[in-house]
Amino acid sequence: MADAKLTDDVKTFIVQALACFDTPSQVVAAVNQEFGRTITRQNVEKYDPTKVAGAKVAPKWRALFEAARKSFVDDSSQIAIAHRSTRLRALQRMATKAEDKGNFPLAAQLHKQAAEEMGNAYTNKREITGKDGKDLPAAAPAVAIFALPDNGRDTAA
Repeated sequence: MADAKLTDDVKTFIVQALACFDTPSQVVAAVNQEFGRTITRQNVEKYDPTKVAGAKVAPKWRALFEAARKSFVDDSSQIAIAHRSTRLRALQRMATKAEDKGNFPLAAQLHKQAAEEMGNAYTNKREITGKDGKDLPAAAPAVAIFALPDNGRDTAA
């Protein structure tokens, strides 16, 4: 399908999807679903200025791509799974379904993953100090007591 046959709405959709790191194949499927249009991956690639095929894309589409890419990279808050509460809700749904189906090992694994999520196991954030920056409580030294074998000898000599 030639570029002239694509409306500006379709072109805008393509450019914004590519700016959000969707693959050309994903964009082809999305355009088909959203607009009922069949296009090729090669046609989509013409709108990605980071690729050789899109090196000569019109300034209008290049500017839209750059603005959409910057917005996407700078603001992950619009991506649902980027939020802990969304991930926990999904884990809750999965754990409930696993339990309902009697898959207790999977449910236990999902519960563990949720606990780790709450404990920041999946982030780079780690507190090396105590809560609110206070010192960690000093750990009591470990003391080990070993009994020596008697070996049948009288040690009270």
